Amino acid sequence: MLGTTLPTPLYGLYRQQIGFSELIVTVVFAVYALGVIAALLVAGDFSDILGRRPVLLCAAALAAGSALCFVFEHGLPQLFAGRVLSGFSAGLFSGTATAAVLDLAPPGRRSRAAFAATAANMGGLGLGPLLAGILAQYAPWPLKLPFLVHLALMALAAAVVWTLPETVHRTRPRPALRPQGMTIPPAVRGVFAPGALAGFAGFSVLGVFTAVAPDFMATVLGVRNLAVVGAVVFSVFCASTAGQLLMGRLGPALALPWGCVVLVLGLVLIGVSLLAESLAILVVGAVTGGVGQGMSFRAALTVIGAAAPEERRSATLSAFFVFAYVGISLPVVGVGALTLELGVRDAGLVFAGCVILLVSAVAAYLRPRRSAAR
Repeated sequence: MLGTTLPTPLYGLYRQQIGFSELIVTVVFAVYALGVIAALLVAGDFSDILGRRPVLLCAAALAAGSALCFVFEHGLPQLFAGRVLSGFSAGLFSGTATAAVLDLAPPGRRSRAAFAATAANMGGLGLGPLLAGILAQYAPWPLKLPFLVHLALMALAAAVVWTLPETVHRTRPRPALRPQGMTIPPAVRGVFAPGALAGFAGFSVLGVFTAVAPDFMATVLGVRNLAVVGAVVFSVFCASTAGQLLMGRLGPALALPWGCVVLVLGLVLIGVSLLAESLAILVVGAVTGGVGQGMSFRAALTVIGAAAPEERRSATLSAFFVFAYVGISLPVVGVGALTLELGVRDAGLVFAGCVILLVSAVAAYLRPRRSAAR
């Protein structure tokens, strides 16, 4: 997952080298999310049929292909190709790796296993901008070295996956592989809707912050140190991991609605930082929003993963990630289009206001269900 966010602090360098607008930055970012969604819809249940290891190794190969596109980049076509391959890879990893971790968990440790999976997911997403920012600022080959490091890490990850025991053992003949679309078993539908809404809202904040915050920091706040930009984005995902840990103390029934409430508070602070042009308030708002996103995300993943039948777990989790990645793609492009007319700051304010309304509605929807969920 680290590789999916490596380009975040580098988009400014690509804009100088190639020459394109903020809208193109958000489109390049969103192409990744479309790749994720396509992989989830087409191959979300393949690991339930083929096994976890083959799909994870295929995802690792796609991630390596994405890194090679960036290493040999000569313009927008390679950027788009690299992001699409990265999306395919993440789409395979998201449901399959989470299902593999849950499969390998001892009885009674499912909740901790879900935290380990989501922490690895968010930790990787956060480490990408931090690693790329530090290398681009203080090391040679700023647009090459981060992806060479990623290639080395992918080789190590593939070697580790190769040693894992296979957890899918079919006694019946293997069914044919075919695109699955959206698969939500009846037993899961009662908890899926609120979880998917919370995932959509939280990922929309992560997506816009990852795609637009570096340009806002450079053009409005005058922060051009790429290591600082990477560290600020990293703080959002660290806070998400902390929010996931907090969910373990609250339980999913409380963490779902209260995570949305904390997310709204973070969005308000981000809006204030845009108006006041304050980096400190932006960081506080990012951390607060990250905590809220992490609480609601892990709660949703826990209840959906626990309710899913074992033979359909990967497909069900893939359907959940489809909703999350729709949230990370559509709002990003919308904000990018608004920047052409309103500028980065005003576009960010419009986005914050819209998502505050959305997340507030989700929290209001979830809260009456708290007693039932408990």
